[in-house]
Amino acid sequence: MVGENKSSITDFILVGLFPEFKHSIILNSTIIFVYILAFLGNVLLIVLISGDSRLHTPMYILLSQLSLIDLTLTSTIVPKMAYNFFTEERTISWIGCGTQSFFFLMLAMSECLILTLMAYDRFVAVCNPLRYPTIMSPRFCLHLVAACWIGGSLSSLIHTVYPMHFPICGSREIHHFFCEVPVLIKLSCEDTSVYQLMVVVTSIVLLVVPFSLITASYTLIFLTVFRMNSVKGRKKVLATCSSHLTVVSLFFGPNMFIYMTFTSSHSPEQDQALSVFSNILTPMLNPLIYSLRNKEVVAALRKLVGRCIVF
Repeated sequence: MVGENKSSITDFILVGLFPEFKHSIILNSTIIFVYILAFLGNVLLIVLISGDSRLHTPMYILLSQLSLIDLTLTSTIVPKMAYNFFTEERTISWIGCGTQSFFFLMLAMSECLILTLMAYDRFVAVCNPLRYPTIMSPRFCLHLVAACWIGGSLSSLIHTVYPMHFPICGSREIHHFFCEVPVLIKLSCEDTSVYQLMVVVTSIVLLVVPFSLITASYTLIFLTVFRMNSVKGRKKVLATCSSHLTVVSLFFGPNMFIYMTFTSSHSPEQDQALSVFSNILTPMLNPLIYSLRNKEVVAALRKLVGRCIVF
């Protein structure tokens, strides 16, 4: 490869998405198409929420943050992957690899916390409706969002700087389509078992604890819903909660497997398949999941379409 011949000894080589796959151009083109849909869908959802005053509530503020994370997360991964594939320049600099890893981890960790806040928001709205305006005020909600971003950034900084200092003695080929910590530490010639254990422990804090809080919140929500006399109100709550639970399952399932098991137990194909599902396909599905079963979002979309037609 031309790009590999010109690369520095400190550069990494991204092998790419399923390099042994015969129809790689179709696969990569499909991924790019999915990325475009994900980007446009999340941008549209942000525009709808910011442009409709009826959606300026904590629930939709958190949803807009989820969309912002999703479109940024996919943009951190796919453009570089597409550039490397179509130019055949599969290298990424040491700084570029660290930067990509930092933003990916920051966004993924922030999304984990945002999803937890969304469950808490629904819990307060359903189980304590009279106190909801006081507990989940817009200002307090923004403070919680800022805390999610700060927490994700600090945790990501630790888990980017530390593994990037592991010495690499042999091949600098990353058997992935982007720089991710579990794949990077496989290249080290040092014993990384202690750090891998630290990753598992951190994952318990950032994945298992939030997932447990989400599960507890929805257990209490469903107990409250089943005691409701209003069938219409029950259906509305269940529709909103089912959308969020679907997104939670799509996010936590793959990430628990990737980060809560030792990297030696993963094959490159498993890591890549789960990354495509969790970090590219799911961000495309999230706007559909939330919009198709949400009457307020659909109404805002119709209003926007009406304005465009009039214009």
